[in-house]
Amino acid sequence: MTELSQAVAAPVIDQADAQRHRAPFIWPLEVVAAGLLVAIILLLLTGVTSRYVFSLPIVWIDEATSTSFLWLAMLGAALAIDRNEHLRLTLFIGMFPSRPRAVVEAFALVAAAVFLAAMLYPAIDYTMEESYVSTPALNIANSWRVSAIPFGIATMLLLTLRYALRICAPRDLLLAALAIGASAVVFWLMMPVFKGLGYGNIAVFLVGVVVVCLVAGVPIAFCFGLGTLCFLTFTTTVPTLVMIGRMDEGMSSLILLSVPVFVLLGCILDATGMGRAIVDFLGSLLGHIRAGLSYVLLGSLFLVSGISGSKVSDMATVAPALFPEMKRRGYKPKELIALLATGAAMAETVPPSIVLIVLGSVAGVSIAGLFTSGFLVAMVLLLVLAILARWRARGELLEAVQRAPLSVIGKTALVAAPALVLPFIIRSAVGGGVATATEVSTIAVLYAMVVGIVLYGGIGWRTFYGMLVETAALSGAILMILGTALAMAWALTQTGFANQLALWMQSLPGGWISFMAITIVVFVILGCFLEGLPAIVLMAPLMFPIAKKLGIHDVHYAMVVVTSMNIGLMAPPIGIGFYIACKIGNVSPDEAMGAIWPYLLALIIGLIVIAAVPAISTVLL
Repeated sequence: MTELSQAVAAPVIDQADAQRHRAPFIWPLEVVAAGLLVAIILLLLTGVTSRYVFSLPIVWIDEATSTSFLWLAMLGAALAIDRNEHLRLTLFIGMFPSRPRAVVEAFALVAAAVFLAAMLYPAIDYTMEESYVSTPALNIANSWRVSAIPFGIATMLLLTLRYALRICAPRDLLLAALAIGASAVVFWLMMPVFKGLGYGNIAVFLVGVVVVCLVAGVPIAFCFGLGTLCFLTFTTTVPTLVMIGRMDEGMSSLILLSVPVFVLLGCILDATGMGRAIVDFLGSLLGHIRAGLSYVLLGSLFLVSGISGSKVSDMATVAPALFPEMKRRGYKPKELIALLATGAAMAETVPPSIVLIVLGSVAGVSIAGLFTSGFLVAMVLLLVLAILARWRARGELLEAVQRAPLSVIGKTALVAAPALVLPFIIRSAVGGGVATATEVSTIAVLYAMVVGIVLYGGIGWRTFYGMLVETAALSGAILMILGTALAMAWALTQTGFANQLALWMQSLPGGWISFMAITIVVFVILGCFLEGLPAIVLMAPLMFPIAKKLGIHDVHYAMVVVTSMNIGLMAPPIGIGFYIACKIGNVSPDEAMGAIWPYLLALIIGLIVIAAVPAISTVLL
């Protein structure tokens, strides 16, 4: 998974409190969601086996998986509300005194409920419209698939209201409702003014409303949804039914089927200890040299990311295994956090990165090309971080450190071998065109399950069920963001702003170099405020066509975008990923903040090299 982890944002619902006050209808939703995920994996494996082993494609599998996938997304989005896994920005909420903070929290919940309530009837209407459309292979009404949208919206609305009424004071809810109602009245009265604002409406609604909601702690998916809803309602005559259609499009792409499967793969990695086996092997190989454990940390993040696809999972696997010994050798905790955070940012382009899969989906870029290029780009960033780590480790205490015996190296290599093979299987299969990312993800899950059971201690049924539910919830949170972000990107495109932006950027002096510099600045800033996926879904439809007109290779541009965004994600004082690294390493952000800047500078140097030398991204294509 990516950055789409529940750890990337602060809670909408306290976890312990949520367990005590869970809605009675949650467990059936969990069972159904877990069953749908298993069904999707089995259907995909059946399709792969039939196509490659028996040369007999099963034409109805895509439709069956598409229907199951949308239901999984909407049920998962509902579970994410109950499980505290919808992403939101909480940096500013903590700055409020306790009394105003209570009102702001109530505002966030009421705003989310207003969006869901406003979308419910259009979702029902959309489902009724789709009842007249039959699927080509199964020959059933498409309403069976899209009815997941109103069901999910209604369930999310019920859960949000239930929590708001239980946790917020009635006075705070009333104040929040009055503030939102007054804003709606003001917008309605100003509709004649908005009609003459032109592109100014973008600043008011698609920027202003979204920013206010982000600052208030509204989940990111609903921030984009509210901005788009207000824009369409108060400045256009476009029915909100169209917005539901765009959300459906954003959540239903078959390419995105690999997202929940790779999320599950990351869970299996954690549960089986495959990632720890890689760390142990690299530690036995390099742990005795100066900066050796820094190299192990960076190399482990590189390789483990190639299995899990999740920055949070990567950091949580590597940090506990290496930090105690690194501290004994004289590393300061703040240096460890800096290396951990920037190492995780470096590894984002290593397949199977969910960010790359989503980027390929929304920007129309070859996922095989992205996976092939991502390895080399990450190696460039790995090199600059390793050089800096070597210089910073010049005072490392190595007196009591001994080289591991060959027998230990051989034993750890044997244990780690099945795990080490997996990232190369994924890259080779997708990059070589042997199978799609979705097909490879299912094969990788099957491989990891078998290897985990045979060599790494196995996974209990209760644990496996918990992994399925966690995957469903996290995938729902991700896909809900993609749906609303794509709706917002569509609304932005319809204004004609994208064409004007393209013309302006093409007229800049310096050509593609100036455009690339602007790209780096824009995505570093967006990475600070937004988790990777919403930033990509929002901006990719605008920026990639411009890059293409300027002659920039789409894979090269994608590498610059993803790297820039991840530098921003780890940049204090706003970057969300930085705080997650501090949480995993149990180090105060204030203590770690000063140490991370040299490492971020090293990443920026690597990024400039990647941006200036297109061959780094394209030589292997």
